[in-house]
Amino acid sequence: MARTPLLLLLLCLLVGSASSQVLRGRIVEAETGEPIVGVTLLLENTSYHDVSGLDGSFAIANLPKGDYRLVVRHVSYASQTLDVKVPMPQAQPLNLSLAPAVYSTLSEVAVVGKRDGASETTARSMERNASQVLNIVSGKAIELSPDLTVANVIQRVSGVSVERNSNGDGQHAILRGMDKRYNYTLVNGVKIPSPDNKYRYVPLDIFPAELLDRLEVVKALTPNMEGDAVGGVINMVMKDAPDHLVISGNLATGYNELFMQRPFTSYDHRNIQSRSPYERFGNQYSATPKDFSNAAVTYRSQSPLPNLVGGLSIGNQFLNHKLGVLVAGSFQNTYRGSNSLFFDFETVDTLRGVTLNKMREREYSEQQRRYGLHAKVEYRFNERHRLEWYNAYMNLTNIQVRDQKTTQLTIGGYDPVLGNATLGYSTRSRLTRQQIQNNTLQGQHQLWDALMLRWSAVYSLATNEEPDNVTVPLVGIRENFLERRTTIDDASRRWEHNTDRDLAAYLNLTYTRKLGEMATEWSVGGLYRDKSRTNFYNNYQLRPANLFARYGEDFTEYSQIQWTIQNPRGAVATALNYDAAETIQAGYLQFKGQVHNLEVLSGVRAEATDQGYTMKFPIGEGRPASSQVYTDWLPSLHLTYKLLGHTNLRASYFRSINRPGFFEIVPYRIVNEEYQERGNPDLRRTIADNLDLRYERYPSTSEQFMVGVFYKSIKDPIEYTLQRDAIRGQDQYYSPGNFGNAVNYGLEVDYIRYLRRWGIKANYTYTHSTITTLKSKRIRNESGDLETILVNQTRPLFGQSAHVANLTLLFKDPRSQLDAQLAAGYTGDRINTVSQFVDNDLWQKGFVQVDASLEKRLGKGWSLFAKANNLLNTPMEVYINNVSARNDGIPFQKGSQRTLIRRDYYQRSYILGVRYKL
Repeated sequence: MARTPLLLLLLCLLVGSASSQVLRGRIVEAETGEPIVGVTLLLENTSYHDVSGLDGSFAIANLPKGDYRLVVRHVSYASQTLDVKVPMPQAQPLNLSLAPAVYSTLSEVAVVGKRDGASETTARSMERNASQVLNIVSGKAIELSPDLTVANVIQRVSGVSVERNSNGDGQHAILRGMDKRYNYTLVNGVKIPSPDNKYRYVPLDIFPAELLDRLEVVKALTPNMEGDAVGGVINMVMKDAPDHLVISGNLATGYNELFMQRPFTSYDHRNIQSRSPYERFGNQYSATPKDFSNAAVTYRSQSPLPNLVGGLSIGNQFLNHKLGVLVAGSFQNTYRGSNSLFFDFETVDTLRGVTLNKMREREYSEQQRRYGLHAKVEYRFNERHRLEWYNAYMNLTNIQVRDQKTTQLTIGGYDPVLGNATLGYSTRSRLTRQQIQNNTLQGQHQLWDALMLRWSAVYSLATNEEPDNVTVPLVGIRENFLERRTTIDDASRRWEHNTDRDLAAYLNLTYTRKLGEMATEWSVGGLYRDKSRTNFYNNYQLRPANLFARYGEDFTEYSQIQWTIQNPRGAVATALNYDAAETIQAGYLQFKGQVHNLEVLSGVRAEATDQGYTMKFPIGEGRPASSQVYTDWLPSLHLTYKLLGHTNLRASYFRSINRPGFFEIVPYRIVNEEYQERGNPDLRRTIADNLDLRYERYPSTSEQFMVGVFYKSIKDPIEYTLQRDAIRGQDQYYSPGNFGNAVNYGLEVDYIRYLRRWGIKANYTYTHSTITTLKSKRIRNESGDLETILVNQTRPLFGQSAHVANLTLLFKDPRSQLDAQLAAGYTGDRINTVSQFVDNDLWQKGFVQVDASLEKRLGKGWSLFAKANNLLNTPMEVYINNVSARNDGIPFQKGSQRTLIRRDYYQRSYILGVRYKL
């Protein structure tokens, strides 16, 4: 009898379940048939409702049988009301289509709206309709991602890996296995200069990600694009002026786990001297110890303040929608660092591997202040004429202290069993200020119905300053496992700064005409750029006034040390003091036509280059001033075959170049321990022929599947390698050079899919490259003596990983207003440093990095968000792919099949903040 109520309850549940129904369906745009996310569906006079998911689908569950009135609402689409019967006849899903909302004002009827340049739909549409191969990260994806800088955002793109700086953040992009030197960077389609003191490539960590509408990675160049990219082009499209009042802001704070385990070391960077005594008092002045401030050596160790991240953006339209204005700013003050292990080594006999002779344990403490200001003004005279004025200012200030302890492994009584060793200590303080300014005035004029004129006038300036970079070394000792500092060693202080100024003008004419059934577009245009660069370097060598002063007895703080100046006028007679200039004149002719489903874009670009340098203090070089003048013809052809409106087949060919860096062609000579390093005034540009094939499928506006292959035949690639002196054949030196031909080919796969509240973004890239260069090999000759010979060795290109993959899992619940994602990236092994010796290249070990983010919308424009980076605390490791028995007793080496050279740990970092959007 006791079982009867339970059986009755189960029977009621089964009956109720059998009578309840689910109303399912999908909502799409009436015009395009594409799914709409975030549509509210409500059954009148009930509590039953749902919100359409990422694929436009909805499901209202647990409905009793009956007749209902369904109300469908979305802010951007016309509302609908319709009668539905549950269950639906033959259990068919309910498919609905919505038209854009139409607003009526007096006698005018207008469709109000401007395409959201930051949306996922816009990004996929631009990829699908582009005339060349490219990938886009939308502004919405950037906002919800765990990434704060452009350098970290770009690692999510297929075919892209990043080089990281000393605190683990991304800094430079490697596209399709081509080193950072083979790419260039645009802001709103305009090339920007680099603050780097030697090279052309732009550090991407200077750009806050939140200022972007989208990030474009162009992998196939068209004739109207500048031709000096072999890997690809990075285009940062900044936030655009909106068509209505927009106010958005965010404020967040966070911390890095590293400084929960050790203190943060800093110094008085505000009071260091920005200019050296040479600059302040002239080239005849002899510096004294009083000319050097103690601010750079006044250190303090403490727990850092929490990180602070914030941004504000305001935009609107004025003058009856003729004037659009947007002003946006971003500020980031973060405390980062790393714990690093580094081994010095020497190669005596390449047959027996390297000998580790020093172990350096380093602690980096870095305060990064990054801020960006972005303003855009757009004025429409009428439907035919428009002007845009864009201004940007980016600043990255990096305040770094590096504490280092060095253990001598081969001399000084090293005995790990008894705990004895000779030690060295050094502390380096370094302040780096990098700035990029860009001012661009652009015009667009519809001269006739078939003729369009576009022009741009650009002023850009990039600067880099490293004032009063100080290194103070001490001698130490370990006895019976007890370590102590003893006496002072020689110190150094140096000042560096450089400026890169660009003036550029662009002019483009486009003529459209229909020839029979073919719609054609003819373009012609040109570019003129005048670039100037200046570089300054000055170094002072300091020796302690009391060579026998002992730490803990004669001084306890570095600021108490008394110094004498070994070179009172400074070391300015170096190759790092030079002026460089470059002018580029370019013109192109481009044709674009479409017949039925086939689009053809073809043309040719000509670029004339005049690049040169002048050394400010030549010290016997045979060519203290020189220039290179050459002209390149760069043809290209891009074919796109469109099937059923959702599928593309692409084939592309283009020729491109890579110019030498400014410093690389200066004939400098630097004497290192093993070899001399030299510049190369005869360094030639690289020329590459590039092929692409890609299949693209777009099941919906926000989904995609793409698979493609690429091939690059590279003539005269530029690599740093060992070379033989042309006059004294027995002498060898390390230098940039051109080495015959190289090839680079690979496979790329992209996949984006959404199902209700879940989404997946995945990509994979396989890359294979080969280059053959001379390497040094030390052998025992027939007499048993060491002999050095040169041999050819084939290896991958510097920085190229065979395997790169990304996987992002997304969750988006419109009902609970919750967005979340987990992002994992894998970068395979790659050459970190090309060695002078055969089989001794330094490789960076493959690694996986996992990041996460979460956003919860609270209503009335407010939301709460969180980001977490490096959840696995993945280290950066560098190794040599061989071992030597001589290193068996060295820490961290025993039992390994590789020789560990470097290992850096960065720890996890977190931020939590609020966001507001009007």
